[in-house]
Amino acid sequence: MSPRSVIVYGDESGDFEFSDRGSEYFIVGTVTVSSYAVGDALLDLRRRLAWQGIEMRRAFHATDDTNRIRREVFALISQYEFKADFTLLRKRFAEPHVRSSPETFYRYAWYYHMRHLLPRIVAPDDALLVVVSSIGTKRKAASFQRAVQQVLERTVPTARFSAAFWEACTDPCLQVADYCCWAVKRKWENGDPSWYRYISRKVASEFALFREGQRRFY
Repeated sequence: MSPRSVIVYGDESGDFEFSDRGSEYFIVGTVTVSSYAVGDALLDLRRRLAWQGIEMRRAFHATDDTNRIRREVFALISQYEFKADFTLLRKRFAEPHVRSSPETFYRYAWYYHMRHLLPRIVAPDDALLVVVSSIGTKRKAASFQRAVQQVLERTVPTARFSAAFWEACTDPCLQVADYCCWAVKRKWENGDPSWYRYISRKVASEFALFREGQRRFY
């Protein structure tokens, strides 16, 4: 088998508030593509919406977009080939040392996601590009970037890999990952699977790391 180029786009859903005021889950999600076709199509959708008089001053973002826009985006991306994988951490079951800081928890979440994902999708001769949506302030974003870089150095099964950390507005494929993470969050945290149905056939794995029966910490 000849070497391939494997392209992974990553995003997260949830927050770092470890109390009842925060999100129930922290979700790491990745979208693996073999081409940029779905991203190109999303840019084309943006232009078509403009022709219809729908003003979009920012990138597609599932949390903020209207239901009409969401339906358009989900209907579009469901037509394209990609694989989506998710690791869900129910935060109230996280041991104190795991959540000692946002950076520690973030690294832990990405480590378990990549440890299970990469051996399935990357061969030793492949070339891998991982693009992760940057979050937080400039200083926080830098620390999160270091965390993901460290995770990749421990988990990537090929020597040929690169990592990039971009704002979601810079690449439409990151916006696809955002939409997929949002749909999974709606399913698990809000009990609403209606948006998830658009992407259900794309989901290769959906793993809940912490389960009922473990100790709750709040």
